[in-house]
Amino acid sequence: MLLQPATDVRLRAYAPYSRFKVGAAIRATSGAVHVGCNVENVAYPEGTCAEAGAIAAMIAAGDTAIAEILVIADSPAPVPPCGGCRQKIAEFAAPDVKVTLCTTDGAQKVMSVADLLPGVFTAAHMAKA
Repeated sequence: MLLQPATDVRLRAYAPYSRFKVGAAIRATSGAVHVGCNVENVAYPEGTCAEAGAIAAMIAAGDTAIAEILVIADSPAPVPPCGGCRQKIAEFAAPDVKVTLCTTDGAQKVMSVADLLPGVFTAAHMAKA
């Protein structure tokens, strides 16, 4: 259900510098699917990741919780989200939410959000004792 939308949006990624196109698709708890692709900028830190774009699209559409996420890239092994995107995913997904990491040649690795980001920083860490 998420592989085709992520594959399609990956082709629209703007990656003229790294040439490393990434696509992400989220199924929200509402059932709606939201997609994102990486968008680079000549000032490298100003680019955005595919996962962040999909999360932004989800929030813009009025959904607030991730039921499942899939990320795809043309890499030798399934590519994991960067650290910042792992934290962003954890903001909107329960620890047991399925994360599927894919390559364009069909390799897949399935894990949970908890596996992706053990020791996640949460709002509970900011609560006063």
